Amino acid sequence: MKIGGVEFSPATVLAPMAGVTDTVFRRFIREMGGCGLLMTEFTSADGVVRWRDKTAKRFLHFYEDEHPISSQLFGSHPESLAEAARKVEAFGFDLVDLNLGCPAKRVVKCNGGSGLLRELPAIRRIFEAVRAAVKIPFTVKFRAGWSENELVYRELAKMAEDCGLDAVAMHARTREQGYSGQAQWQWITELKSLVAIPVIGNGDVRTPEDARAMVAVTGCDGVMIGRAAASNPWIFRQIAQYTDTGSYDVASRADRYKMIRRYFDMLVGAGYPDASGKMKQFASWFTHGVEGGAKLRKAIYGARNPQQIIEEVEMFFTGEPAESCEQGRQSA
Repeated sequence: MKIGGVEFSPATVLAPMAGVTDTVFRRFIREMGGCGLLMTEFTSADGVVRWRDKTAKRFLHFYEDEHPISSQLFGSHPESLAEAARKVEAFGFDLVDLNLGCPAKRVVKCNGGSGLLRELPAIRRIFEAVRAAVKIPFTVKFRAGWSENELVYRELAKMAEDCGLDAVAMHARTREQGYSGQAQWQWITELKSLVAIPVIGNGDVRTPEDARAMVAVTGCDGVMIGRAAASNPWIFRQIAQYTDTGSYDVASRADRYKMIRRYFDMLVGAGYPDASGKMKQFASWFTHGVEGGAKLRKAIYGARNPQQIIEEVEMFFTGEPAESCEQGRQSA
């Protein structure tokens, strides 16, 4: 897939997810293989402009092995978003993306994310300001509309193309739906027929079969995967295998052990400020489908520090005590 001057393969994208797609998780997904394009957590444009915002600095930190990588921004002020985009370009990101999809109330009430879907003139001003500010590819991710009675994806996609954006990605749900109900892939099909720029589909891609079906049904140029990547980090590699051969490897218990241990070691090695909290957050996803996983999750939630968590993982899978966090730090 090619977006502007950035080409990547496979045509799969890690969706931007708040509290999930930090640099550790992105590098972890890159290491697992099969993901074409990584995206950051959505980041406040105002925080980037101020640059005293520690959260913005953390969100925009990345390593060379993460390329190609896109930075996603949110906000409602054209000037602030344009300046933030200039900074993102200077930091070395390959692309910049505008968030018009987040349904979270705290974001919407500030007229960010999907809150802007009722303000198409304001979106046009943002498109024009950001496009004039940067030379790197500029994309937008949006929901189909505020509600099924207020669908704006047709106008929004055409506006993006008219304003010189390089690609669009749509989560085929409305803001009112949140993550409930079923994604309406037919909206992606229609979107693909309306614009010449690349269209990335998003919503209800949980398996390699889903990814292939989305492309077959909608004709979209690429597939974006969010929540499924947290519970099945192999999904991108599986999609690549399925596309090439018609079959794919299913993770064994040993694979899951190695995966969990590797991610936890990467957190410790990165000096993550709340490694324990992050491990507990991901435990419910990573242990999905593991026989006896509830017992491991309970042990992880009750642990007091990263070393105890790693010990619980080791004992659960191998019956042996864990190596020290210092050893884990060296291996990460």
